[in-house]
Amino acid sequence: MTKISGIFAATMSVFNSDLSLNIKKTIEHAEKLIDQGCHGTAIFGSTGQAQLISVSEKIKLLNNLSASKYKDKHLIGTGLNSLTETINFMRVATSLSFKKFLIMPPAYYKYGDKEVIQFYSKIIEAVPSCKIVLYNFEKLCGYKFSVECVEELVKKFPDQIVGVKDSSYNLFESLKLENFSIFPGSELKLLKGLQLGCSGIITATCNATAELSRKVYDDFFSGKEQSYNQKLCEVRKNFDKYNLISGLHTFYSKENKIYENILPPLRLLNANEQKDLIDNLNNLDFKLNSKMAA
Repeated sequence: MTKISGIFAATMSVFNSDLSLNIKKTIEHAEKLIDQGCHGTAIFGSTGQAQLISVSEKIKLLNNLSASKYKDKHLIGTGLNSLTETINFMRVATSLSFKKFLIMPPAYYKYGDKEVIQFYSKIIEAVPSCKIVLYNFEKLCGYKFSVECVEELVKKFPDQIVGVKDSSYNLFESLKLENFSIFPGSELKLLKGLQLGCSGIITATCNATAELSRKVYDDFFSGKEQSYNQKLCEVRKNFDKYNLISGLHTFYSKENKIYENILPPLRLLNANEQKDLIDNLNNLDFKLNSKMAA
């Protein structure tokens, strides 16, 4: 398998006014991000509100996504705590020829490296054809991968454990593995990560920064002077002031009201927060449809 690399958006999910998943627009949103410069997307990651979406809706989307012209460019997030449901969902996905998954350890419960290795072992034993990008985000699940845990998983399952999204940022500077993809979870780490040998990024705000992020990525590999990284980082810093899902849905809703629909308990930014975000992005000459925006 070719090593996974590039700019990946943890793509947003789009909802109808009754809060049902709008499958057509969710897929169109992901495809648009690829057209804007992303090498691919992560469907049903945390930014896509995966933990809040029903399994039946996820399966319906997979069935439709299997006909996408960009089918091979998507990582499929599972967004499920249950081991059994995770395996069943992955079996459906693999039956539709999706092989690449982004999987976080279960939230809520306390556990360590040994238990995490057992969790992924059970998944791989049940779905041996899968390719898994580990999702390292202690803030969301309560567990942070150690370098040793990742090394042990790769040693045990070299054909299945193929990468890591590092949103806790304790791995991307120190983890060194052959033919293994490392993706920091922020544009702020993109350039440094590339300099260290990382594979790119998987981030929420690539929903807005696809073009800018791709420019930084391409300029790095072509040896050009970095003239867009500072703006990219400033845009990310402005979004980082708020919950990223709230900020992105607020940002997109200025162009299309459907993005106002967001699953409880999440919410849009309040009036003061909205003004602050939009004013600061305007000061950076960054708008949704402007050149070098999304």
